[in-house]
Amino acid sequence: MNATYPAAVKVDDKTSALSIRELGSFLAGGRTVTLSDRPCQRVKVARNGPDRIVDLNGDYVTGQCYVQFVRLSDRNQPFPVMFWHGGAMSGVTWETTPDGRAGWQMYFLRQGYDTYVCDAHERGRAGWSPYPDIYKDAPIFRTSNEAWSLFRFGPADGYQTDPKQRVAFNKQQFPVGYFDQFAAQFVPRWTDHAEESLTAYVEALRRTGPVILISHSQGGNFALDIVQRVPELIKALVVIEPAAAPRFTAESLAKAATVPHLFVWGDFIDDAPLWQGYRSVVDPYVTNLQNAGGCVQVFDLPREGIRGNSHVPMMDTNSDEVAGLIDGWLRELCL
Repeated sequence: MNATYPAAVKVDDKTSALSIRELGSFLAGGRTVTLSDRPCQRVKVARNGPDRIVDLNGDYVTGQCYVQFVRLSDRNQPFPVMFWHGGAMSGVTWETTPDGRAGWQMYFLRQGYDTYVCDAHERGRAGWSPYPDIYKDAPIFRTSNEAWSLFRFGPADGYQTDPKQRVAFNKQQFPVGYFDQFAAQFVPRWTDHAEESLTAYVEALRRTGPVILISHSQGGNFALDIVQRVPELIKALVVIEPAAAPRFTAESLAKAATVPHLFVWGDFIDDAPLWQGYRSVVDPYVTNLQNAGGCVQVFDLPREGIRGNSHVPMMDTNSDEVAGLIDGWLRELCL
């Protein structure tokens, strides 16, 4: 499944000011849950203030996602780009790289697209809900140790608490000197909220209208599911290293096949059994999409001579190059 790459689109001027028409946010989805019979608590809520009674009984909104939007004064692309992050992460993924460079949100703004950056249900600015009252289990958390190998920055035994002793893969594109800045952005996650997350994302799409959806990892898995449900709300789907692929029927796959798909894979997968397993599920899904008549392309970066990319190419030192390839593919679609 080697790709024929379009010409990468370059942003020549990275310093000129953008003309912003509107910047804001909204929350989409969610439902109200009423709790009762919870004990009241006496808590010092304000620093240096008196204690007060906090009554935790009442109504809670839960299940919503957060969406930040930037709309340009001089937009030149017909459809906005919406970004979905991966597991234990948030919209920070797309905003700024760990070493301080502009992220893909800024890249696509400079290319003339409006942007929507999402925090999924129970991530980041979408907020949490009480557990075990609403969320039935406690969250899980990601350690730096796990992230080092999971994101394919280096072998598992190459991680050390002391940054000077860490061993990365040869020619690694991720700025490993800023790994701790990357790890600082991890957020709690719950593993049994997929349907609520999907419901909230659908509501966000209904609010925005059709978008170009760029998704990553767990968000890629969600996106492959969503495009089977509401293909009319997605003009093109870019999936960065999806964590497996969803189940499908002939009918749902036919719906998904009406939307152009681009799959992007980085390097070092041969050193990562977990990612070999994920890809062994995704590759047959790609074939099924193609057999269903879908417009599907795979950018396997190392097979095309672009070496060293990690699981987070939007943060790697060549992030603009990868974004340019994606933008080139989008422009060739003539949406």
